[in-house]
Amino acid sequence: MLCLFDLDGTLIDSELGIVSCVRHAFEQLGVPAPAELRHWIGPPLRHSFAPLLDHDPALVEAAVEHYHQRFHAIGWREHTVYPGIEAMIQRLRDAGHELAIVTSKPERHAAPIVQAFPFADAFVRLYGPDPNSAHSEKASMIAAALADFGADPEQTVMIGDRHFDIDGAVANRVRGIGVLWGFGSQEELEQAGAHVLVNEPSQLGDLLAA
Repeated sequence: MLCLFDLDGTLIDSELGIVSCVRHAFEQLGVPAPAELRHWIGPPLRHSFAPLLDHDPALVEAAVEHYHQRFHAIGWREHTVYPGIEAMIQRLRDAGHELAIVTSKPERHAAPIVQAFPFADAFVRLYGPDPNSAHSEKASMIAAALADFGADPEQTVMIGDRHFDIDGAVANRVRGIGVLWGFGSQEELEQAGAHVLVNEPSQLGDLLAA
């Protein structure tokens, strides 16, 4: 089976790095940051910045650049791997599954995070969007993974914590598995059409190893 994993909120708790970089971007622009920033984890940056910057393209691009500068320097290290993830990944490897990452992070930001994992070699490929895109692109990245691996959609799963992950799965007729330890809600994942929801990594391992 081909198992495609989201990164933020699925493999890692990246709230500290992402929120700190968003605040930094607003500070650099002299614009007050929203009090609540947790919901920024998952959607494309331009999508989130635009309504708070009057949909001004120049300001939005400046905010994204400020975000990326801090993330490249510091933010990529400000995360932790969720408990139980490493054991679950090893279990899937032992079961003979192929693993890849499909993330909304640009590849240049995601790659050093993945490379630092003690289980980095478990993942055959890493898919990230064009850094200039305002869209999630999960559907197109999942499609690319299916083509690269020559995988049958019926033998593929997309695992993630936000509706973007499930939307991409549904668009490609693969099963979407929603994880409840991340940044999305049960309601969000169910409304998007998640095939099944899991509460912890060991439960995901049981489901996929079987």
